[in-house]
Amino acid sequence: MKKEKIVITAANGFLGKELSEYFKNRYEVIGLVRSPQKVPDGISYVLWDGKTLGDWQQALEGALCIINLAGSSVDCRYTENNKREIFNSRTESTIIIGQAIDLCSKRPSVWMNAASATIYRHSEDVPMTESRHEIGSGFSVDVCQKWEKTFFDFTYVDVRQVALRTTIVLGENGGALYPMKQLAKFFMGGRQGKGTQMFSWIHVQDFCSAVEFILCNSKLTGPINMAAPFPLTNTSFMHTLRKSVGRSFGIPIPKFLLEFGARIIKTETELILKSRFVIPEKLNDAGFNFEFPTSEKALENLLLD
Repeated sequence: MKKEKIVITAANGFLGKELSEYFKNRYEVIGLVRSPQKVPDGISYVLWDGKTLGDWQQALEGALCIINLAGSSVDCRYTENNKREIFNSRTESTIIIGQAIDLCSKRPSVWMNAASATIYRHSEDVPMTESRHEIGSGFSVDVCQKWEKTFFDFTYVDVRQVALRTTIVLGENGGALYPMKQLAKFFMGGRQGKGTQMFSWIHVQDFCSAVEFILCNSKLTGPINMAAPFPLTNTSFMHTLRKSVGRSFGIPIPKFLLEFGARIIKTETELILKSRFVIPEKLNDAGFNFEFPTSEKALENLLLD
């Protein structure tokens, strides 16, 4: 029996690799990438540029699902050129996928598009859910809003659309955990800034499981918060992280030092200092079971070494 097909863009990135590995034994996985890749068992790669139509669009024909994760990294200084690339890489890839779906004789049943929980305001007091939230302001929020608008401007009666409003994904093979772990190991794992900012996150295994859960649940549509159910303050998370790597204390890093360091390594402090207080209301209500609902369980799993 032929496997159903899942197409994943940016399949060579952190989340793309994780999802490809997760799905490859049950589905035919086709990864859309910008450069040639070694072909592991169970995954096929097709070249695309994320901007223009081409032979790659045939991969979408009759697919069960297209998962678009394309977008330039935000781990950079927000120069005008970098801002333009961050914005264009997200909207252009979304537009071209929508155009490719329009050309399909048999459209994918589900289109999931990457999005970000950064769309919500800085909140230390009120949790942000899909039904009750406040949109923030600033460059990152503007990108998130235009990105989602571009996605939902495409409307279908036969394609279910889901925007994955993702928080910080914790995993062994990429993402934010490694540099934070290194800080903690070198006794620099104290609170960052005031430490009162909320830290919303999700274990990469739960991220992949949640994507499959959404795929199989036809009632889940629109924006969905990809977050563990128990966010915590930066101070509490860093305490848990220190404990997980066997460090009894960590030097606090004030805001001015974070900003100084960010300039040196050419990034921004938003990832650390913005308070993301995000609750996965839709996943909770639909009965999704988180394997790693707490930071203690997540870090115990990820930092076994």
